[in-house]
Amino acid sequence: MSRTAELLDADSAAARIPDGAVLALTGSGGGILEADEVFAAIERRFIATGSPRGLTVIHALGIGDNGAKGLNRFAHPGLARRVIGGHWTWSQTMQKLAATNQIEAYALPAGVISALLRESGARRPGLFTRVGLGTFVDPRHGGGKLNEAASEDLVELVEYDGHEYLRYRPLAVDVAIVRGSAADLRGNLSLAEEAALLDVQAVAASARGNGGIVIAQAKRVAATGSLEPRSVHLPAPLVDVVVEEPGQWQTYAAEYDPGLTGQFTPASRTAAQGETASWGARTVIARRAALEVTPGMVVNVGFGMSAEVVDVLADHGRMEDVDLCIEQGAVGGRMETGQLFGLSRAPYAQVPSTTQFDFFATRLLDVTALGMAEVDQHGNVNVSRIAGQVVGPGGFIDIVSGARKVVFCGTLTARGLKVSTADGRLRIDREGSVAKFVPSVAERTFSAETALADGQQVVYVTERAVFELGPDGLVLTEIAEGLDLERDVLAHLGFTPRVGDLRTIPRAVFAGGPLWPGARH
Repeated sequence: MSRTAELLDADSAAARIPDGAVLALTGSGGGILEADEVFAAIERRFIATGSPRGLTVIHALGIGDNGAKGLNRFAHPGLARRVIGGHWTWSQTMQKLAATNQIEAYALPAGVISALLRESGARRPGLFTRVGLGTFVDPRHGGGKLNEAASEDLVELVEYDGHEYLRYRPLAVDVAIVRGSAADLRGNLSLAEEAALLDVQAVAASARGNGGIVIAQAKRVAATGSLEPRSVHLPAPLVDVVVEEPGQWQTYAAEYDPGLTGQFTPASRTAAQGETASWGARTVIARRAALEVTPGMVVNVGFGMSAEVVDVLADHGRMEDVDLCIEQGAVGGRMETGQLFGLSRAPYAQVPSTTQFDFFATRLLDVTALGMAEVDQHGNVNVSRIAGQVVGPGGFIDIVSGARKVVFCGTLTARGLKVSTADGRLRIDREGSVAKFVPSVAERTFSAETALADGQQVVYVTERAVFELGPDGLVLTEIAEGLDLERDVLAHLGFTPRVGDLRTIPRAVFAGGPLWPGARH
């Protein structure tokens, strides 16, 4: 008799999870592939009975809505004992549990977590990689431990053929929780109407290889064999339980958006014309960072300010000149920002995030534009611990490890900074009260030493000055026209950088009209 998956409701599926179990979850912020009905059932059971308790929860990307859903379902004292996460900001309640040592908190690179789940499921001896060397996940700098409660070593430094690597130890997963748009009665899971593929296969494999179970939430259940086989991302032998949830939405933003699956191509945006009103720091930084992108490049951008580089390229009709690759798996298309960051409308291709990270490791990326919360005199960057708050690196470490050129985007100072532009010049209307360029970063998410050893080009773009990474640390290379070097730049650094052959930031960055000759704007 052929094996079939059990068709259970969410509460019955949650009852299958024992105390102390290790759970691996897939998902990405904004409700992307989040099996939230199963998560909610686990939460209900714990509140009603106190079980399951003492769970280990593993997730590569941020999961939740900054409210009650996603990872927030597990943020109850006693429910989770340990959390190993790539990105933490979608659950402030879980961040608080970490800050107060109520859980053992770890952060590892998102791509590392996905690949480690795959390797663990295949019963290999963990993941050996250079990703993370010199950063806070390197055991010489903390090993990814975020608080005092985290005492077990998950990462070790090894040497092979005269080169240093990090070995991320295998994870013994008991329960994998994944999601798809449809499942058949046998358990085949289709992601045809999902906005991304993420690491569903890696998460499921991690439990199967450890003798655990795979719980799949799906919007509908179909007859066996009725699903289009190329849409089946997870075959039945990897699925033990199917939970049907007719109320499942594609994302928290909409029940279903065909543009996010490539089934609908939105009309092209209309480019702005003529002079532009005064810009703030974010627009200025994005425009200057966009100058680092040349035709033919494979491009990646991060969440927040750096994502606006894509807006600049699009407004100039430059998106056809480049290939945009986002860590969640999209290639090409019109990138989403905000809560749905990581998705793309009408993408050219959609691959699993685990595969995308593998592609990044091949040096696929010619350039990536990412944020910077802190920068130190050596060129190290911190984005993973801000004002003492656990954030995690997300895909940041994986991406910078593989990119040929890294462009960091951020303001020179923070908290209160206000700037404007007029007549092709920058005006500082109010200075920020917090320095972002400091003698030493609070946590090293980017290692300048490793980047130099790997021959990477690194640029740091602010609204008023541009720096590059040199052999001895930061080198100031550009300044906005009309600003005073000492008063407007050097006085706001926590160190004295080397000043190179100082150039003026191109006036076009601050003026209306195109950045590139002949470009549409």
